[in-house]
Amino acid sequence: MISATHHRTATVNGLEVFYREAGDRNAPTVLLLHGFPTSSHMFRRLIPALADRYHVIAPDHIGFGQSAMPAPQDFPYTFDALAEVTSGLLQHLGVDRFAMYVQDYGAPIGWRLALRHPDRVTAIITQNGNAYEEGFATPFWDGVFAYAEAPGPDTEAAMRGALTLETTRWQYVHGVADPSLVSPDNWVHDQALLDRPGNDEIQLRLFRDYPTNVGLYPRVHQYFRDSRVPLLAVWGANDAIFGPEGAKAFSQDLPDAEIHLLDSGHFALESHLEAITEHIRGFLARVLA
Repeated sequence: MISATHHRTATVNGLEVFYREAGDRNAPTVLLLHGFPTSSHMFRRLIPALADRYHVIAPDHIGFGQSAMPAPQDFPYTFDALAEVTSGLLQHLGVDRFAMYVQDYGAPIGWRLALRHPDRVTAIITQNGNAYEEGFATPFWDGVFAYAEAPGPDTEAAMRGALTLETTRWQYVHGVADPSLVSPDNWVHDQALLDRPGNDEIQLRLFRDYPTNVGLYPRVHQYFRDSRVPLLAVWGANDAIFGPEGAKAFSQDLPDAEIHLLDSGHFALESHLEAITEHIRGFLARVLA
């Protein structure tokens, strides 16, 4: 029997946070944290695939999806702030222990949750969610770091290019052996939300804040060594944003990390849902037993 997915909203720090929820609330919780430029929509098929055994929560970050999108002068669009709201949602829902699935932007948000309360994280699944400089693929990140270091018309042009339909589609289909497996609904959905008036400035602020995530890496690596948190990396090996070296790097600090490289790209769930689900279910069954 497929568990129903509920679409809910909670007020956190005065902001409306949309989240998808499924499964028995008394079961172990799995928190799904999405990346750029998407939302909890990216987990629409994974949620029911896990909810027969787990309590699954997938929020939309502020400024993304169906969550609130306050103007930049009313909310500090930083990864610290996004993590603070996510922490508030978990508190609101009474969730004090959880495994987490992190992808892209979801990774630095998840790392902040873990650094704040390392005892609360039972396991980590990272799908193209970076924690090492080895993972940064060029030339994509050259433009991001150049813009963050010296914001201005010259460096901003490349970042605005990252907000176009062409680039959004590229993130979904690049590196996928059979692009026909990837529904165009994905980039049409994401682009409609990116194109909302004012959302471009929100995304530019997060681009400028991205180096703070790299600055956090030494603390994250220490957390890995101290906690020995169980970690599964299921990684689209053909990703031109976070390359496969980023997956392999987890073994530097977590020698027991389970690493699987898939013949896919940045949004590997679209082409490899069944394989990723199988890896997750086996991994969680072992480490949460």
